[in-house]
Amino acid sequence: MQISISSRRRLAVKLGLLLVAAGASAGALAQSAQAPVLPQAPIRLIVPFTPGTGIDLIARTLGPRLSERLGRPVVVDNRAGASGNIGTEAVVRAAPNGSTLLVTVNTLVMNASLYPQLTFDPVKDLTPVTLTSWGQLLLVANPKTGFKSASDLMAAARQKPGRINYGSPGVGTPHHLAMELFKSTAGVFVTHIPYRGTGPALTDLLGGQIETMFLPIHVALPHVKSGRLVALGIGSDNRHALLPEVPTLAEAKAGKVNVDMWYGIFAPPGTSPDLVALYNREIREMLLSDEVKKAFQTQGMDPSGSTPEEFKGLVELDSKRWARLIQAQGITAN
Repeated sequence: MQISISSRRRLAVKLGLLLVAAGASAGALAQSAQAPVLPQAPIRLIVPFTPGTGIDLIARTLGPRLSERLGRPVVVDNRAGASGNIGTEAVVRAAPNGSTLLVTVNTLVMNASLYPQLTFDPVKDLTPVTLTSWGQLLLVANPKTGFKSASDLMAAARQKPGRINYGSPGVGTPHHLAMELFKSTAGVFVTHIPYRGTGPALTDLLGGQIETMFLPIHVALPHVKSGRLVALGIGSDNRHALLPEVPTLAEAKAGKVNVDMWYGIFAPPGTSPDLVALYNREIREMLLSDEVKKAFQTQGMDPSGSTPEEFKGLVELDSKRWARLIQAQGITAN
């Protein structure tokens, strides 16, 4: 029996559709088989610092949205202490099954040089997932000092070496190492007064017990606006939209001092590439939402995602940069 040309065409179309459907089903099955399986237990976002910090804000902004996207409870677990090492170690020791993530800042790479006796390597013993944002540090002073610019601070420090005191939330924090980089670049000496957290340091700065310090923009902003602090310069290559009138430290003739802070998310060592890819995709998509952008930007942070490989490269490069400063300045955690 002969089959007409039109019949053959209809048959070919039907066979083609069946093959496409079969291929799609096979692809779906293969994709399903390869999809990483998350534990039913809640996903923990470990923040190695106290509530209210920029890192905590990131975790509490992304947490509920991650829960919705993955269909799993997500809890923020603040484990502060030892400049972030306590919370970081908890993630290093956690099972690599996707139930634990670290939300942190570039203090992580500073600690690698400040604490050589750690039982883990903060850089090598974590799996980078994605960059989440950038933040800037602002050099500020108490108005009673009379400083109007970074140049004023430098001139006073040269006249009275060691007589001017600056504060930080503790040894090895970005605030501390930012000032050490400023000192090294400007060729001045001011005395470090470490505190146990940003709150006590800020209280003494506002009270005039210390003269100056670096602060994240979202912490300094209300006090600069009210006149209780004077902004001397921003430690970045560019001015910030929240304080467009404040010059960069380079513009303020204090040298090229870029102390931008990166924030990001890590998984325990040994986490599978599939799980890393899953979290990377979900978090990067969340960073594009207007709600997340607004939440970050109002706190002086600029959302920015990356591939795991890009984030790993940034972490390794930053680790070497701060290691050189720590060694040159003879900074120790003790």
